[in-house]
Amino acid sequence: MSQSLFSLAFGVGTQNRQDAWLEVFYAQPLLNPAAELVAAVAPILGYEAGNQAIAFSNQQAYQLADALKTIAPAQAALLNRLAESQKPLVATLLAEDAAPASTPEAYLKLHLLSHRLVKPHGVNLSGIFPLLPNVAWTNIGAVDLAELAELQLEARLKGKLLEVFSVDKFPKMTDYVVPAGVRIADTARVRLGAYIGEGTTVMHEGFVNFNAGTAGPGMIEGRVSAGVFVGKGSDLGGGCSTMGTLSGGGNIVISVGEGCLIGANAGIGIPLGDRNIVEAGLYVTAGTKIALLDDQNNLVKVVKGRELAGQPDLLLRRNSQTGAVECKTNKTAIELNEALHAHN
Repeated sequence: MSQSLFSLAFGVGTQNRQDAWLEVFYAQPLLNPAAELVAAVAPILGYEAGNQAIAFSNQQAYQLADALKTIAPAQAALLNRLAESQKPLVATLLAEDAAPASTPEAYLKLHLLSHRLVKPHGVNLSGIFPLLPNVAWTNIGAVDLAELAELQLEARLKGKLLEVFSVDKFPKMTDYVVPAGVRIADTARVRLGAYIGEGTTVMHEGFVNFNAGTAGPGMIEGRVSAGVFVGKGSDLGGGCSTMGTLSGGGNIVISVGEGCLIGANAGIGIPLGDRNIVEAGLYVTAGTKIALLDDQNNLVKVVKGRELAGQPDLLLRRNSQTGAVECKTNKTAIELNEALHAHN
C-alpha cells in the first residue's frame, strides 16, 4: 500500500434515517499527511488504497488516538474528543485529487478551501453538486427535508421552535471554520468552500461563493462568484475593494490583481491586472467592445474585453453621452506606484 495521500481528515457528521450523509465537520483536515501517520491509521481503519470515506466507531477513535499520540499529537487530541461523540464518525482518505465520489469526500474538499490549505481551483470539485444533499440548515443542525415536517411538529408539541435558517446544498462557512484575521458582517453570505484570506473584510451585502475568495487584505462589498480569486494589495498599502460582481465558474479562474476597485453594481468576466478601476454600474465581459482612448480622449482603436485581460493600470468607464465602454490609462495609480517604487 502506498503511504502517500493527498489529504486525510477525521470528521463527525450528520446522517438521515437511511444513514445517508447530510454533512461532515472536519476540525483539522490535513493536506499531504506524513507517511508515518498514514501507516499508523491504515490498519485500524482497514484502509488499503484509493479514495475512501470510512465510518469508524468510538472505540476505533481511541485506538487511532493512541496510535498517533507521538506521531501527530494534535490529531490524537482530536480523536480523543471524537471518541466521546454521539454522532457518526468518518475518516476520509484521499490518495489522489480526483473528483469526489461521496458526500464526506465533497465536504473534505470544501474544508480544504476554507482552511486555506488550497486556493480556489486548486482542488478537483468536478461533479460535486449531486454529492451535496439539499438540506434544511436549522438551529439543531442539518435536517433531511423529508424528515423536517415531523421534527417541526415534534418541537412544537414540546413548546419549542425548530428554526430553519436556509434550505441549500451549502452551509455557511463559519459553522465549520472561522479563518484567522477576517471580518464577516453577515456570516450567512459566505459559503463553506470559500477561501477568505487574512485581512479580508466582507461587508453586509458582500457574498463569497465556494471555490472563490480573496488573498487578502481587501474589502468585499459585492458578489464574488465561483472561480474568482481576488488578489491582495501591497504597493498601494491596501487591498482590492469590490462593490460589484466578479463572475467565474466552470474551469475559468477570474483573477483580480492588487489594488483594484470594482465599483458599485459593476462586474467583470475577465481577469484584471493590478490597480485597475471599473466604474460603478459597468459590466465588462470578454466580448465587450471597448474604445481605447489616448491622453486627449481621442479614439485609438476598438478592442474586445479579452484583449485587456490582465493588463495593469486601466480605468474602465462608460461614456455618459454615447454609452460606449471606454478605457484609459489609470494615471493616478501609475504615478502612485512609481512614487512608491522610487521611495523603496
